Amino acid sequence: MMDEGTLSYYDRNAYGYAALTASADMSAYTGRFLSLLGPGGRILDLGAGSGRDSLFFLSRGYEVTSVDGSAGLCRIAPVPMRCLRFEDLDYAGEFDGVWASASLLHLPSSELPDVLRRIDRALVDGGVFFSSFRHGAFEGERDGRHYTDMSEERMLQLLHAAGTDLSILGCVVSEDALGRGGRWIAFYMRKSGCVCNNATGDRN
Repeated sequence: MMDEGTLSYYDRNAYGYAALTASADMSAYTGRFLSLLGPGGRILDLGAGSGRDSLFFLSRGYEVTSVDGSAGLCRIAPVPMRCLRFEDLDYAGEFDGVWASASLLHLPSSELPDVLRRIDRALVDGGVFFSSFRHGAFEGERDGRHYTDMSEERMLQLLHAAGTDLSILGCVVSEDALGRGGRWIAFYMRKSGCVCNNATGDRN
């Protein structure tokens, strides 16, 4: 389960965190995610934080469900947000895409296989999953929060341990979008099965 200190950090710093991350340019990531997803459809914004990306997806015509484990962030979000921890994710076959930007990185690595299974279950066949982490091998406390850093090799090991239908389509290593230093790795994955080609759920 997510470290209580990490959740407490976001509860205490909800306004400051929202202000800090509002300016992050996510266009390269959201653009690729939506190109894989196709027009329309249902997106789960998992660990939605300030609601920044939920608002963007809504503006592009997607149906968005936003969830976050921090009650403080849920209270200030500009979109309806369900307060839900990753380990309690309870959706099944409901989403064409799951967007987890800089959120799953706060889980201990031992908890990630279970959450990956829950994400796999939440997706329709052919659904798309995006997740980003700090790049590296570190795991522990940093800046008052728990972090599990990630590499492609480590993600492949976690997917194998989870036994999901998710496979990596590609990954991108980049500099921090807010200029804080360090590097990030973003994963684009797909759940095996037919691919949805429009918002109505038709498959090809």
